[in-house]
Amino acid sequence: MRGNNLFGSNHSPEDLKPNALKKIALKKMILGIIYRQGSKSIPDLSKIIRMSTPTITRAIDELVSENLILEEGIGASSGGRRPNLYGMNPNARYVLGIDISRYYVRLCIFNLHNQPAANIKVLNDGLETTDDILNIIHQGAMDLVNSSGIDKDKILGIGIALPGLIDIRTGISYSYLHADDKPAATLFEELFHLPVFVEHDTRTMALGELAFGLAKGKQNVICLNIGSGISISMILNGQLYRGNSGFAGEFGHIQVDPNGQLCDCGKIGCLETIASGTAMVRKAKKELESGATSIIRKLVDNDLNRITSGTILDAANKGDQFAIGLLALIGEHLGKGLAMLIHLFNPELIIIGGELSQADHYLSDPIQQNVNKYTIAKIRKDARIINSELGENAGIMGTIALVMDKIFI
Repeated sequence: MRGNNLFGSNHSPEDLKPNALKKIALKKMILGIIYRQGSKSIPDLSKIIRMSTPTITRAIDELVSENLILEEGIGASSGGRRPNLYGMNPNARYVLGIDISRYYVRLCIFNLHNQPAANIKVLNDGLETTDDILNIIHQGAMDLVNSSGIDKDKILGIGIALPGLIDIRTGISYSYLHADDKPAATLFEELFHLPVFVEHDTRTMALGELAFGLAKGKQNVICLNIGSGISISMILNGQLYRGNSGFAGEFGHIQVDPNGQLCDCGKIGCLETIASGTAMVRKAKKELESGATSIIRKLVDNDLNRITSGTILDAANKGDQFAIGLLALIGEHLGKGLAMLIHLFNPELIIIGGELSQADHYLSDPIQQNVNKYTIAKIRKDARIINSELGENAGIMGTIALVMDKIFI
């Protein structure tokens, strides 16, 4: 299912006559410009699209009658009568964003002003906690839609952030959700009966940063996603870089310890085995079992199996030296790895995102210290390292950009 309900039509493009297709294409172009650039007048649109004022006026009249755009007042005059401005009707359509991780799922509905139309819903099941994740996500999403009072027919599309290896040529995920060798998007479309667009979770995070966050207007950026795993996404020359097959950015699977632990990928000593949230939790449990002192014990009522990355972050924010030390060690390893990336890509900005970005300076300070230590000074000065302002919402915000980029190509 790759059609969309933007104009409320059930017809596929093959069913429409050439003139109807041209009209739809023009209206999509107008909506795309207004969505990305804000309110526009008919003269503005005529100049941008290079079409006559009467043609643009007819398209605008139809979009107003379809309730997709609204009159938003009067614009500045360039000589003569001041023109009307037209902007998106925020509640004409919606996007459903789904951010899937190994241990939980976050869902939210956004309007056409990129604002949440309902509170973010968190499902305490993830890719590695249940075999029925597809149906759990579908039920959770429909519960969210129903409780929001939004008509499902107004959902323009669904954007999904998914970890693991996803082949951009086939859409097949090789890490998760690869039943019957179907593209991951197809599996969800069969449940939702809506257009679905799937992207790697870290690239979705980068899309969020590029559209709404610190990467907006930047040319060369590395987005570091630190959660249960580790990966990066690269924005090169202002464009998201995916690699030949879509597998670029597996930063966590660079070998850093030839004599280290076995990684989930099957290799030995990957960065992810010593510098991810999962590795941090494993180390915390091991050291606490050996007698280490920490308020983490109290936070989990002495049940060490309840320790999560969030527990450690909470302890660090309470001044617990054991937790702060765990984060510093991760920062040390990540700083060494980022030094290599800085030498390779010479970025202007490195954005730290994901669950562990909430550690703030407890993580960013040791990262910066080790980048300073292992990077050539001249190259290092070009690269500013900063925590994401979108935080853990970068991924789910990126699902909006993912859908809109597909709808308004």
